[in-house]
Amino acid sequence: MSIRRSCLALLLACPIAAHSQGQLPFTASDALDIASFAVLDLTNDGRWIAATSSTRRSTLGTDYRRDGDPSYIRPSRSTVWVIDAQNGERRQVFPDAKNIRAAAWSPDATQLGLLVLVDSAYVPMIWNRATGAARTLPVPPGQYVAENSDLRWTADGRRVVVSLRTIQWKARVAAEFARMTRGPVFVQDGKDPFLAWDALRRLGNVRSVAAIEVASGRSAELLPEGNISAFTISADDSVLAYQEDITPRTDYDVIFGTENRLMLRQLGNTAAATIVHPTLRGMTLAWADDGRRYAYARDGRVFVARLGDGSPRQVAGPDSAPGTAADTSAAARQARANARFAVARWSPRGDALLLTNPQGYWIADATSGQRELLLATDTLPGAPRYAPVAWSPDGRHVYFSHASRTQWERGLLRVDRTTRQREDLARDRRLYQGFRLSKDGTRFVYTSGEGNRPGELYTADASLRSPRALTHANPQLANKALARTELITYRDTDGRTRYGVAYLPAGFTPGTPAPTLFNIYEDFFDDTFDATVNVFTSAGYVVVKPSVAFETGFPGEAWLKGVTAAANALVERGVADSARLGVFGTSYGGYATNLLITQTPRFKAAVNVSGKVDMISFYTDSPRLGVRNIHAAEKSQDRLGATLWQQPQKYVAHSAIMFADRITTPLMLVTGEQDSNVPADNSREMYFALRRLGKDVTWVNYMNSGHGTPGTNAAEFIDYHERLLGFFDGHLKPAPAAVVEATSLTGEPLYRNTPTGAAATRMAEQLADARRAWRMTPDNADSLIWYGRRTAYPG
Repeated sequence: MSIRRSCLALLLACPIAAHSQGQLPFTASDALDIASFAVLDLTNDGRWIAATSSTRRSTLGTDYRRDGDPSYIRPSRSTVWVIDAQNGERRQVFPDAKNIRAAAWSPDATQLGLLVLVDSAYVPMIWNRATGAARTLPVPPGQYVAENSDLRWTADGRRVVVSLRTIQWKARVAAEFARMTRGPVFVQDGKDPFLAWDALRRLGNVRSVAAIEVASGRSAELLPEGNISAFTISADDSVLAYQEDITPRTDYDVIFGTENRLMLRQLGNTAAATIVHPTLRGMTLAWADDGRRYAYARDGRVFVARLGDGSPRQVAGPDSAPGTAADTSAAARQARANARFAVARWSPRGDALLLTNPQGYWIADATSGQRELLLATDTLPGAPRYAPVAWSPDGRHVYFSHASRTQWERGLLRVDRTTRQREDLARDRRLYQGFRLSKDGTRFVYTSGEGNRPGELYTADASLRSPRALTHANPQLANKALARTELITYRDTDGRTRYGVAYLPAGFTPGTPAPTLFNIYEDFFDDTFDATVNVFTSAGYVVVKPSVAFETGFPGEAWLKGVTAAANALVERGVADSARLGVFGTSYGGYATNLLITQTPRFKAAVNVSGKVDMISFYTDSPRLGVRNIHAAEKSQDRLGATLWQQPQKYVAHSAIMFADRITTPLMLVTGEQDSNVPADNSREMYFALRRLGKDVTWVNYMNSGHGTPGTNAAEFIDYHERLLGFFDGHLKPAPAAVVEATSLTGEPLYRNTPTGAAATRMAEQLADARRAWRMTPDNADSLIWYGRRTAYPG
């Protein structure tokens, strides 16, 4: 039989999940189009909401080669909406999606100021709520809006305040970036005060501050160009306080560590700025609404001050800075901890402070320092988590978000300062985020959703009564087979209770064990929506996010003790198939995955996405992130607790490359060649080691992408998910018989190995899709060949 005028199709079958009737699998393409809303600003009365909607697709196109360039603006296009909270009506501000840096309502709520990317720079724009028209405000010649600028209105509503940079600054940064990345010669000297990439990053603080009149477009400089980390303007527009970067050298104790001083400038006055605090090291400022009073904590002591009005006054904490304590008993240590306070926020009237210490949240008088415990918190394991959300305008009520640590119970709590009564405004299984109370205290806006579902914007009154959804962002998910979630509990090998989240395929029934993937990192508890996980569950996998416990100096044990214990628990419950367990993780989770499979052969397939494998070579290999990799190993995430030279054996023990000969699990390594966080070369070491040892290993390197899931284009995003799914399918699912069909151009079957029943219907749909994808073959211009996707035909 000649195939010169025929189409040949080869369809390789693989198992898929059995979905509920009428539901379709959730795919990587679906993941690209999940829309999410974010609130930009809320008018003082809470009626008008400025918000954006965006998808993963709208953030594609990042040039990862520009990482570390302070002049680069990543693509992040979104649609801008103005929503009427009274009736839910929405208006689109611009006809198409745009990069939005910031947005703020004018004090009278008639105009919305925005920073919008036009060509290669942000421009200030004013949108009129009555007319729906937008116009651009001019900036001084030779200047443009800084890449890290925000936008704020003056109190009189006549001007907007932005940060500016000069064209010369941009040219300087471009030249320096080119020298550091393309040469032809790039010399670094250990005597230089800063690492080269630290010095380039610090150029991002160079800017001036200007006010632009909305009516006329005239600009006035409020602050000349300098190394400005942050600034605040008083409520009466009379003074500007700013933090000036005075860092003397690269700081190895803090990632991107900076030292600032607090400066004061009188607006409308030509006098030079004065120094308020010569250094802010160890301090974080909290400003009152008037922009003149501020508070800070240093060494557990809380101080209150007023700009230009004498010395700071201590209102809480120990009488003096703590020294070396003679009494090291547990009771003495706890007493010292309880004596230390931090600042949470000011009251709206500026007469009181919300402070926090291990005992809970306190209200302190801003003048006398007299304080009372408002909300006691328990530091014992399992105690709920609380976080301050808002303060009512009259100062009587303080709102806190809360979340249980032992069950899915989350919501909003209101505490009455006068009566000390606690009132649960919301307490249920739903997820809550981004509570914002309008300035007049009448309306909340927030995001909420069921577990493993994208959240929606809601509005409600100050008691959270009669909540109303303002968005319905993803109607396309109604017929998608999204996972249902369960909170799991188990004990690790040290006997400690741990929690995890199980994502179960639609229609899954315990008692029929399924292939199970463990997505690992550190701690997991909330059942947030995870697009990648839903791609896996739609393919029939149970996906589990287990929690682990760390001990400084011995972090590598955490995953062996915790992940395997979680696997045991799920096998015992008839959820996981002990013969079909896989593991994967991204970044620190990828590192954990690779280290885990050197310690156990329990898993039949593993994927390390952007995770290091060699702690020694990784230790100093993060030029664009300054001292990040050094700090992570010594002091933070990696938890080794020592330098390479103090404890070299710990760096060896926590490098999976050193134990590659012990790996029996098939491994896929996924990297981004432009990753400035975990260089792809680090993972490359594992590929060549396992190849040398004759192990089962695959290395997938996305040449234009960076850290984690490819963010370059849709094709690579989909390729990434299909590769992971195909890899796990090949190792965790039985290989079914192939279905081969050859058809003529007229559609008549020439050969067919045909399934029956529902599987036949599914196959017919796939074949029809494949026929539509025909293309010319290179060697036969008059022939056509088409390819079907790997598909399951159960039965």
